[in-house]
Amino acid sequence: MWELTKSFRFEAAHALSGTTFGAVAEQIHGHSFRAEVTIRGRPDPATGMVLDLGVLDRRIAEVSKILDHKLLNTIEALGPPTLENLSRFIWERVQHAGRVTKVSVFRDSCNESCSYYGPLADPD
Repeated sequence: MWELTKSFRFEAAHALSGTTFGAVAEQIHGHSFRAEVTIRGRPDPATGMVLDLGVLDRRIAEVSKILDHKLLNTIEALGPPTLENLSRFIWERVQHAGRVTKVSVFRDSCNESCSYYGPLADPD
């Protein structure tokens, strides 16, 4: 079994209320984000590839257009603009590119990340 990971970056702003960071988080502020989409599978015998990366590139371009240089609070389908919701939001938009097993979103400047494995991996 192989795992293939493609990453992309986007810049976005958000404001978060109700955190222990208080007013600092409640003010609109921006971050540089990095996201990784992981596909699992076996290489096709004819192509030698788990997935034609062009397929994944198209899905990533679509989601990047929604997120990049945007105020995340205004994206209704996202919900509160947390790392948790960003990883789920991206997963929902790239899941049909192949067998997506994980989407991770990183805020490297804050030393934070969150990974979403899809609803089938949810123990609840």
